[in-house]
Amino acid sequence: MLRVAILSFWHVHARDYAAEAERHPGAEVACVWDADAERGREEAGRRGVPFYAELDRVLPRPDVDGVVVTTPTTAHGEVIPAAARAGKHVFAEKVIAPTLREAREISAAVERSGVSFTVSLPRLYAGYTRAVKDALPEIGTVTYLRVRVSHDGALPAEGSPRGWLPERFYNEEESGGGVTVDFGAHPLYLIHHLLGLPESVNATYARFTDRAVEDGSVTTLSYANGALGVAEASFVGASEPFVIEAHGTEGSLLYTPETGLSVRRTGADSRRLDLPPDGPTPFERWVELASKGEPDRENVHAALALSALAEAANTSAREGRPVSLL
Repeated sequence: MLRVAILSFWHVHARDYAAEAERHPGAEVACVWDADAERGREEAGRRGVPFYAELDRVLPRPDVDGVVVTTPTTAHGEVIPAAARAGKHVFAEKVIAPTLREAREISAAVERSGVSFTVSLPRLYAGYTRAVKDALPEIGTVTYLRVRVSHDGALPAEGSPRGWLPERFYNEEESGGGVTVDFGAHPLYLIHHLLGLPESVNATYARFTDRAVEDGSVTTLSYANGALGVAEASFVGASEPFVIEAHGTEGSLLYTPETGLSVRRTGADSRRLDLPPDGPTPFERWVELASKGEPDRENVHAALALSALAEAANTSAREGRPVSLL
């Protein structure tokens, strides 16, 4: 049984991971720590587990085998290495850190400690992602790949005039950025998974609401062979919440949750493809590897690439220029 401490309920997915731990036959929530004591006590009370206001009281506990890090993104550099040094396996919300340098330092500290480390990149293990990757050769050489995610978390709604996404997500000192480094992580790591690391990144950020950080972004990834990857992310629209679209020298493919995956080769009719089942969730993946004491190098490699892309996008948008990754 993997006994887990939830380290902060700052992130909106903290409750999801706590619920996964409660459902998983090989895991359980042992305790909660949160820098916001009121929030932490409330969440610990809901689960009937102890709350600690000091992190250094949680990490030495022998009845804690691993931690779920859902702190502010900018606190990862302190919290994740501390947990690893204490011998605790680490599951963390994306991104590892807003810059590649910080992300490498964090991952190196974890590797030195010999514990399991998994970052939550859930769409990487979805059945549709595997199906899209398997289908790409059917459309020849990919010339254009677009991935879009969006929700209406920043828009006014009944009962939430500022939107349902907590205001702390627009605090750059805590989040490390806006929609791109948070929700926009999904299209970035998916494009990297499907096409690899690009030569350069060029990003345009929008502020539809009055937040200090962007609530919409379009990031273009340029490849050596002339192909383009386009990552779109938005907190201000939900009519087309998720789409993967690819065009190549011999055809095109399209995936949406509503229509499934279809491929059309040049000169042929479009055909639907069956989707394989989803793989284990990132949390399930972590529990299995942590129980064996094994690393998750493939996942960490993808998470480091994500930090490189997110940092490049932030730099590009801030300085108004393409950023080379070579």
